[in-house]
Amino acid sequence: MSNEQLAMSNEQIAISNEPQTRQMKDSGVEWIGEIPAQWDVSTINSLYTLRNQKVSDRDYTPLSVTMKGIVPQLETAAKTDAHDDRKLVKKGDFAINSRSDRRGSCGISNYDGSVSLINTVLTPRGEMHPVYYNWLFHSARFADEFYRWGHGIVDDLWTTRWQEMRNITIPVPEYAVQQIIADHLDRKCTQIDTLIANQQQQIEKLKAYKQSVITETVTKGLDPDVAMKDSGVEWIGEIPEHWEVVRIKNICSFNPSSRKTYSDSDIVSYAPMECVRTGQLLHKEIQIKNISSGLTYFEENDIIMAKVTPCFENGNIAIATELTNGIAFGSSELFVFRARSEIRHFLFYFLQNDVFKNYAAATMTGTGGLKRVSPGFVNNFHLALPSKDERNQIVEYLNEKCGQIDRLIAIKQQKIERIQQYKKSVIYEYVTGKREV
Repeated sequence: MSNEQLAMSNEQIAISNEPQTRQMKDSGVEWIGEIPAQWDVSTINSLYTLRNQKVSDRDYTPLSVTMKGIVPQLETAAKTDAHDDRKLVKKGDFAINSRSDRRGSCGISNYDGSVSLINTVLTPRGEMHPVYYNWLFHSARFADEFYRWGHGIVDDLWTTRWQEMRNITIPVPEYAVQQIIADHLDRKCTQIDTLIANQQQQIEKLKAYKQSVITETVTKGLDPDVAMKDSGVEWIGEIPEHWEVVRIKNICSFNPSSRKTYSDSDIVSYAPMECVRTGQLLHKEIQIKNISSGLTYFEENDIIMAKVTPCFENGNIAIATELTNGIAFGSSELFVFRARSEIRHFLFYFLQNDVFKNYAAATMTGTGGLKRVSPGFVNNFHLALPSKDERNQIVEYLNEKCGQIDRLIAIKQQKIERIQQYKKSVIYEYVTGKREV
């Protein structure tokens, strides 16, 4: 595909695929809407039968059911010692995660293997084109309908089992039409995915450029002609001759304990680790008496940084602002740095530089996908510190430069969101016959 085609906007794609006029009828099903007059509707149970055989992952390769289909088990997948608590999946089966917090995780298996018990495994009954139904089941409106039939206590743990799923009504085109639609969506969505991947590659390049700017600036300064000296620290190398080598613990209070008093009735901010984004802290309010032990305490203007993979490697770090009553509690998987105002923002940028992150990642301990950075390593890490005036200049420069890069990234992320929304509409309109191939 040429660069010109890759640059095609989602609006241009839409224009080239205007729906064609043909006789339609009401399907009688709200989520489906109108379908071509010659199409039928039926329940999932008429097209699939349940495969519910328990097996061991010692005998059948463990697989993961993801939004991209069924793949060899992910490293980040939760693993247990209950090896026999798995479900059999055969090549050609369709599996879908029953939980609403795994929305859109489904696909046709290209493997014989085993999946978690929270998945529903289905086998086609007779003549049908499985890829057409794979696209149907990946449509956003089917996902809405799928979970509408479910049950649960809270929204993010809503479950739809086979006894409910089997009664969901779906469109049934003629077999030849199923294949035409499936083939078309394979081609069309590959084109759309290429557009998305192109934008994501550009975002990754911008992120890498931002990292290089931060690393160069906080370790070498802004003056390329400044006289240099040996820092005496292997990882630092040469630094501007007027900079001072210190440890992180010399310039801030690391993981400080509470210095405020409060009562059980006080309302404060609460921020789990996933709410710490690069440069932004999302938080909600919570009453002190509802907070369990083992959480991390922090205050207004503290620097908060994730210490667990992959959040640490992704640079999940923020300065806490606009906290309710000035204090907050968050995940125990957070580091807290309390620094004076004249050092705070320089330290915030320093903790994002590649050299620090790479050295810290190399010291991580733990198993699986939850390795952690050692507090002792962070507390004793050396950095080269410029004068107050130079720190201010560096922070001002990085605020402006990183802000420009972040704005470019945001524009590209918005483009991706628009293209993804377009992809959802394309899938839905073709699998329900509102667009004609």
